[in-house]
Amino acid sequence: MDIKSKSKYLFAAWVLLIAFGLSGLFSVLTNGSRFMHGDYFDSDEYNSQMDQFIAMLNVYELYEMPKEEMKKQITVSDEEIEEHRTRYGNLSDQISNIGMQYEDQIQAAIDSENKAAEEVLKKERDEKIADITENFNSDEYVRAKIVKEKEKKIDDFYQRLGAYRSNFNNLGNAFKYYLKDNTTGEVITNLNLAKGESASDYMNKKDMYYVVDYAGLEKNYLFSGYNENFLPYNEVAETILENQKDRDLSGQIGLSKHASEKNIAIMNYQDYQKGQKLFFGYLLSSIAALIVSYFLAKRKPATVFGSFDQWKSFYGRIPLDVRAVLLLTTVFFLLLSMTLISEQFVYYHSNVFATLTELIISLVAAAALLAFGWIQLRFLSDYRKDWPKLKEDLNNSLLVKSYHAILDAFIIKSIGFQLLVILGIAFMMGMLLVAVLAAGGGEVIVIAFIIGVISLPIFIMVMRKAGYLNKVMKHTEELAAGNLGADIPVKGISAIARHAANINDLRTAVNVSNKEQAKSERLKTELITNVSHDLRTPLTSIITYTELLKTPDLAPEDRESYLEILDRKSKRLKVLIDDLFEATKMASGNIELHKEKVDLNQLLQQALAEHNEALSQSSLQLRVSQPDHPVYAFVDGQKLWRVFDNLIGNILKYALENTRVYISVKEERNQVVLTFKNITKYELGEDLDELFERFKRGDQSRHTEGSGLGLAIAKSIVDLHEGTLDIEVDGDLFKVKVILEQLN
Repeated sequence: MDIKSKSKYLFAAWVLLIAFGLSGLFSVLTNGSRFMHGDYFDSDEYNSQMDQFIAMLNVYELYEMPKEEMKKQITVSDEEIEEHRTRYGNLSDQISNIGMQYEDQIQAAIDSENKAAEEVLKKERDEKIADITENFNSDEYVRAKIVKEKEKKIDDFYQRLGAYRSNFNNLGNAFKYYLKDNTTGEVITNLNLAKGESASDYMNKKDMYYVVDYAGLEKNYLFSGYNENFLPYNEVAETILENQKDRDLSGQIGLSKHASEKNIAIMNYQDYQKGQKLFFGYLLSSIAALIVSYFLAKRKPATVFGSFDQWKSFYGRIPLDVRAVLLLTTVFFLLLSMTLISEQFVYYHSNVFATLTELIISLVAAAALLAFGWIQLRFLSDYRKDWPKLKEDLNNSLLVKSYHAILDAFIIKSIGFQLLVILGIAFMMGMLLVAVLAAGGGEVIVIAFIIGVISLPIFIMVMRKAGYLNKVMKHTEELAAGNLGADIPVKGISAIARHAANINDLRTAVNVSNKEQAKSERLKTELITNVSHDLRTPLTSIITYTELLKTPDLAPEDRESYLEILDRKSKRLKVLIDDLFEATKMASGNIELHKEKVDLNQLLQQALAEHNEALSQSSLQLRVSQPDHPVYAFVDGQKLWRVFDNLIGNILKYALENTRVYISVKEERNQVVLTFKNITKYELGEDLDELFERFKRGDQSRHTEGSGLGLAIAKSIVDLHEGTLDIEVDGDLFKVKVILEQLN
């Protein structure tokens, strides 16, 4: 045998060992919770069976009640009487319903001149009406009816209870109990005690697999255990049984070693014991297999993988997303095969030959899938050294190509929808053809697969052509609008490609002409000087902390701190820029107002509601006074809301803690006067006009995060509404007054 063949056999053995070892570890996930927590008597299976036996023991022995005795304990509450009485509505509704039920039948008897049927139907109707009427006249009448219903349910309960007794007797052959009522001295047991014998002669480790004191069970199992798995559920019977006085019982319950091996309780115990032994034997064998595979690996059986390199080029031509799906499918079937292997080992089967056959097939399949998956991972691992190749293959994947093809096809929506309609019609015709062939006895699955294989490449090709055409047309529109942009890629020698080349020539000529005639213009505004400080501060911080982040071996806590600062400063910079643009638009008047009739009272309340959480969390005490009736003005509600929002925001930033804030709305001589007053946190200068300057704030050392544009924007909006916004300062009292024309 040559070395190459020997290596292949060694590789096959190595993969089989790894597959077997991994399946053993995998079985810990699937069966570990069942077999590793303790012995059988700690398992859910045993506890469930004990639940069943205790529930039956309660009904058949401990709290047994004769049927007639149970009927004597039936009670009827006032709520039950009322529910029975009004179950189908009030008296008039029920009488009306009964009348309608019989109306058609009586009329049919009259039409057919069947007097006997007419009299019978009318008698039935009148009896039901009389019965319903009596329900509403007498509680005792209703009570008697309810008692009869409950007695019928009790009869049904005892009839079904007899069918369950065989289950109790079967379990009683395995579960032995000796219980004593500490109050009455009564002994309840299924032990056959001879004269002179005691319960300890049987309830011991010699005769029992497991013995437990009843005191540990009685608190958990009473009548709440009734369900269809154990006993027939009956609400009336259960309520009466639960209301019985609890018995003071003590004693033991055990699983007998002398029970028949065909008893379900003993069979469950033995199956668990066998399964647990198989599980641990399987687990130890799988660990041993992994250890052996480790030593085999030193003989380098994995070098056989080198013989698969000839497939690497073919594998590389498969789209990346298809390779990912192939790998996931391999992993799925590998886990499935490992589950099958685990099941063959853990669960006991009487047919040894069938078990071995399934085990060998599952093991070989798992080894083959493991090798196949390993090869795929090895090929995919090459991307670790070639990230540009990964990016390229991602862009060439079917999903990305299809996505871009669809986007390109819908650059001009009309063409995209036309293509969609055409392809939809073609698809429907194809499905119709399949249906026709299937009706004629054709192989529908084969035909559908062929159509799918053919239609997918056609779909991608059509979408790519449509996308290219859309790009050419879009560039043409941009050129016509004066946006030169970049050259259109020329692909192939088709008419579309020649058209793209001609457009590129035209673009070049227009570009040269524009360069010869273009004049350089620069935009200079006074805002550059005003904003330089506020923009430079966060920008400098961003640059500084960005450089600090480049520091090698930077501590994680420092990195988190720097990132938090960067986030805060970048948001601060965005606020400044947004407010700057807003202020510039307001100052230039380059803004359109959408005026309408607006209730200023309601608009102010909306602005306060927006800051409700911040106001409630602050220590400020808000006092708002408004007229009880609406106060209307002809304004742009959205823009004026911005004024109120800025003024309330300034109050939250600059008002002194634990002070009152006053906001009022008044009507004065066809005008609406809105006043905002607060005590300032910082000293204000004497020149109040400075507060309306852009990037001017009340805290001269710039402690707050505002842009300094709030009052400037607010004043510009009020000015556009031909109103006034004035500021008054009396010591630390800061007052803003907004005056607008009232709409009568």
